[in-house]
Amino acid sequence: MAAKKAEQVLVTRWRSILVLHARVQCELDRALHGHGLCASDFEVLDVLAGTPDEDGPGSYGYRVQEISERVHLSQSALSRLFTRLERDGLVERSMCAEDRRGVRVALTPQGRARHGEALPVQRAVLHRMLTG
Repeated sequence: MAAKKAEQVLVTRWRSILVLHARVQCELDRALHGHGLCASDFEVLDVLAGTPDEDGPGSYGYRVQEISERVHLSQSALSRLFTRLERDGLVERSMCAEDRRGVRVALTPQGRARHGEALPVQRAVLHRMLTG
């Protein structure tokens, strides 16, 4: 009986997490719409905005695989997102110098500006939805 109750507590907790995630995701989509972004777009821009500059000359964004490990999108969804962001002039892709099979993605100046404009909006939504 105790094991069944503990299991139900876990299931209830898990479902609460899913509901919270869905609510935050929807609110982010609404808030970021005015910046021409959805929550997934912003997450990718946010990851790319954190590209370390200390990688030295020739460093360029992140490899697609590195980004896919940081955002919760399938490889095909991420590829479509990159295509859309590239078409909108927010990111650019290039071949990976150390592995010609790989692709690197980086923010363009326009992408960096859009991220900077949307950042306070995204953080405000997170603060409002996840604190207190």
